[in-house]
Amino acid sequence: MSTSTPTPRKSGVTGTASPAAGRGPVRVLLRLHRTALWVAGGLLVLGIGIVVALRVWMASAKELCSDGDITPCGGPVYQSSYARTSTEVFLSEGGTVLLVLAALAGVFVAGPLIARELESGTFRLAWAQSVSPARWLATRLAVPAALVVSGLAVLIAVYRWGLWALRGFPYSSAPHWYDSGAFPGTGPALLGYALLAVAVGALSAVLVRRALLAMSLTALVLGAVAFGLGKRRYRLWPGELREGAAAQTYTHGDWPLENGMFTASGDRLYWQDCLFSRWDNAQACMRDRGGVTPFAEVHPASHYWPLQLVETGILLALAALALFAAFRVLRRLHG
Repeated sequence: MSTSTPTPRKSGVTGTASPAAGRGPVRVLLRLHRTALWVAGGLLVLGIGIVVALRVWMASAKELCSDGDITPCGGPVYQSSYARTSTEVFLSEGGTVLLVLAALAGVFVAGPLIARELESGTFRLAWAQSVSPARWLATRLAVPAALVVSGLAVLIAVYRWGLWALRGFPYSSAPHWYDSGAFPGTGPALLGYALLAVAVGALSAVLVRRALLAMSLTALVLGAVAFGLGKRRYRLWPGELREGAAAQTYTHGDWPLENGMFTASGDRLYWQDCLFSRWDNAQACMRDRGGVTPFAEVHPASHYWPLQLVETGILLALAALALFAAFRVLRRLHG
């Protein structure tokens, strides 16, 4: 009676590739750019530390009243603590700082991560080891995208936590939810900017294949997108129209857009057209032009999430287009 001994299957020749083989390019990429990882980790810790330090400083301030006043309660003078006012100033542009961090990720992808290898020719070593151009590019997109989104998600939570401590105090100069310096850093729009930055960095790199030029192009494109969306953010969602007495008062959290008066035919007249008149003359000016009913268009605080989600959707669509273009360009140039 004979028995047959199974022949061991040679790894890498037949059968399915091991998971470790798939993780190889990722490990190589992380090891190659470990200095950048340490810098990014340091920035993450620094951002968290700054917000925590501001909260601790503010909590330790000697405020005599529950409303944050450091003068005798109920007196004719209100003055907040230096710690509170300083925290308001420092956090007022936190969203802008986070946008810059997202843009730096795109600049890094464009230059050191992709364009430098294309410029120096070191990409051929990876491609010669059975790593396809598409997989090579996908690794250089997936790794920074995952790391940047994870890090920025943590910073968004920390930034919101810092802003939360400034709520509910009278005469506060804390940033409003719609301020351009705060809005991008408080919600998912920042993650959309981060993914767009990575995609634009990859597209710039494969297009120009020069590190410095790709980094400059990426910064220019991202700056233009951020500036354009910041200027037109109020148009991303329909405002709320108020008429009559409701148009003359604003509630906490309202973002004023336009105000004026309706004529009898429904046309709009705007207060800025009578800007150089005194208030009583401005009223007369509007009446002389046919103004009948006051109106105001605002974004109430409830519009925060619609505006965030619409902006995020636009950014993700742009990121998808840039990503598609990057792979098409790479395929056309290198097969």
